[in-house]
Order: sequence, then structure tokens, then C-alpha cells
Amino acid sequence: MSRTSPHTHHEGGQVSRRGLLRTAGGLTAALALGATATTADAAPATFTHPGMLHNWGDINRAKVRVAAGDDPWLSGWNRLTGNSHSQSTWTARPQSVVYRGSGYPENYTLLYNDIAAAYQNALRWQVAGTAANGDCAVRILNAWSNTLTSIQGNADRFLAAGIYGWQFANAAELMRGYAGFDLNRFKQMMLNVFYPMNNQFLTGHNDACITNYWANWDLCNMASIMAIGILCDDGAKYDQAVNYFKTGAGNGSIQHAVPFLYPGVEGYDLGQWQESGRDQGHTMMGMGQMGAICEMAWNQGDDLYSYDGRRFMKAAQYVAKYNLNMNVPFTTYTWGSGQNCSQQSHTAISSVSRGQVRPVWAMLHYHYGRRLLLDDKYIAQMCFSVAPEGGGGDYGTTSGGFDQLGFGTLMYAK
Repeated sequence: MSRTSPHTHHEGGQVSRRGLLRTAGGLTAALALGATATTADAAPATFTHPGMLHNWGDINRAKVRVAAGDDPWLSGWNRLTGNSHSQSTWTARPQSVVYRGSGYPENYTLLYNDIAAAYQNALRWQVAGTAANGDCAVRILNAWSNTLTSIQGNADRFLAAGIYGWQFANAAELMRGYAGFDLNRFKQMMLNVFYPMNNQFLTGHNDACITNYWANWDLCNMASIMAIGILCDDGAKYDQAVNYFKTGAGNGSIQHAVPFLYPGVEGYDLGQWQESGRDQGHTMMGMGQMGAICEMAWNQGDDLYSYDGRRFMKAAQYVAKYNLNMNVPFTTYTWGSGQNCSQQSHTAISSVSRGQVRPVWAMLHYHYGRRLLLDDKYIAQMCFSVAPEGGGGDYGTTSGGFDQLGFGTLMYAK
């Protein structure tokens, strides 16, 4: 899929935020390109850095508020500094091959623990300027980029490549320009180990029926491609993720992830999430994965949060409302599974893991409720019911506790 030059892209009659954020020189170049950019995307003139989950504004706000002792930032900061993964004494355990999937010598827990440590130490460096934490983050990133050659396993290897791909890139983005960080070698690891698997999954879906895999499988691989695009200043990869979000064939694209809309339910528009009939843990994981995509795009000037009539917000309201123990409507969801697309259906919403705590809500509330000043009643209630948010290591030792980087209270409160 191609779209017009991002600098001249119009949605709802408005120039995209990316176009408005660009430098005058970039805009001039983009306008010159605009007339010819009909069959292929024009890569962004420049990417914003840091420009994934956090921009300079987020970082500076956290710095000032924590230094002043203001809540809720201070409470979020205390969760960060109290986490064992955020200590500058963390020792990386890089592996040449990471395995995820039953039947294989699984060692992916080493990877997700080290990524959490790299990210958390990077946050401490950015917010407090403590060199010991910056040094630790760089040691972890360098150790892995010097060691990892492949990710293997059963189909779950694609989950590993997706989830840990976007998370790893986010940790590296925070350490750009830090003395001793081998950014180029890290980029090569992302381009050679992670991206090919992300791309393979989105284009081939492990040779399965296009609807076989849950939304999260697409979403984590989309997020990884977007993050790699930003890290590597690669406009084609960034646009691949944006285009898949809008029109992709699999369950991670917005209309497949939110298949049914319910306008005006007790005064609020709701949207049924694709995994709602499966369980609520994976459903909330989806809020975190799609949220990460939307936040990264926002920081590069593209508003996916509001795309398609704010379809994602409607889904987040739906998920939050149900997990606050309120009732929501449900439409039977039917899909094709396996390689032969044999039909399966969910006829009711699942109460499995209902109310599970995951650190995905601050990002959503502080966008919809504070940046946009919208009435996000259920998202807001969910946000404050789980605040202050922690991160990897605060929500158990299994992979589900590491599916999101967390610390949204510290980094997003406004």
C-alpha cells in the first residue's frame, strides 16, 4: 500500500501532524516531492528523536516534576527506582539464539528481563541524569547487539520478534548519542534479526489462514517495524507499519481489531475488541500494543489515535468498562482458523482474567483525556484504579508481566 507524501497527507481536511512538525527545509523538499510521490511513499525528511514512546517534552516534564516532588510523577518515579530491574548493577545475559515456544530450549525470559532493565535504566538516566544508570543501559544494549544472531522456536518466535523488537528499539532510542553506545551495531541487529521476522509474519502469517492469529500477533510486529523505522530513520519501514494499521489484511489492522461498533451506549461510543471473547489479559495486552503504535506515530506527527473516527478510543472504552465490572454489548465473532480457515466463533465476552492489572492505561488516558480533552470516562477510571504504573518486574515473572514497558504515570501524566 502506498500513501501520498506524509508531508502533504490529508485526513479530514487537515494536514497531518508530521507535516506541521517538519522543518521549513524539510517542508520545501517535501512539497517539491509531492507532485511526483504518487506511486510510492516519500520517506520523511527527518524523524523526530527521541520519538518513540517518549519525546523531549515527556522527558523534560518528568524531570521537572520529579525534581519538584510533585505527584503523581513522584509516585511513578518511586515505582521505577524501587524496581529491581532499574538498578545500575543489573548484569546482562545475552544469548546468541533466543528460543520461544514449547518443544524448544526456551530462554526468552533472559531477553525480556534484560530489555526491561535496559529501558528502566535508560529512563532513570533521562529523568535524573544518573550516569551509572546510563552506563548500565548501554552495557545491556551493547551486549545483546554483540551476541544475538537469531530468534527461533515454534510460531511463538514471531511473538518474541514483535514484542521484544519494539521494546528493545525503544530502550535504544532513549540512549541515542550516549558515549559508548554502539548505535550502528544495534541498528544492524534490529534490521537483521528482528525486522525480517516482523515482515515475514505480516506478509505470510506463518502460512496460516489470514484470520488465524489474534490481533496482538499483528500488533506487536507492526510496533516493531514502526520502532525500527524510527530508530533507523527508515521511512519505508515506518510507512509499512502505518499502512498496515490502516488497511492491513490481518487482525491487527484497526477495522479487524475493532470489528463491531456500538454508538451511544449509556452516553459513550464503544468498540468490541477482537480478543474480547478469548480473555481479558490478552485484550488488555492489545490496548498496550496498539497504544504503543499510536504513541510512536503521534511523536512522528501521525495521529493514529484518532484514525477512523477514533475507533481505538471506542475499543479502549469498551475494554476498560468491562474490566471495571460493568456490562458491555457483545456481537458473535466468527473467524477462520488453522491453514484451512475452519470456522470458529465466540458467542459471549470472556470473563477470564477480568480486571487484571496491566500498565497500559496511563498512555491512553493522558492522550484522550488530557491532550485532547475528551470525555474518556472508563479509560480514566481504569487509569487511576491501577496508578501509579510500574513496569517489567512489577507484574509477576511470566511474560505477560513484561508485554508492556510501563511507567506511564511517570512519563505521561499531564
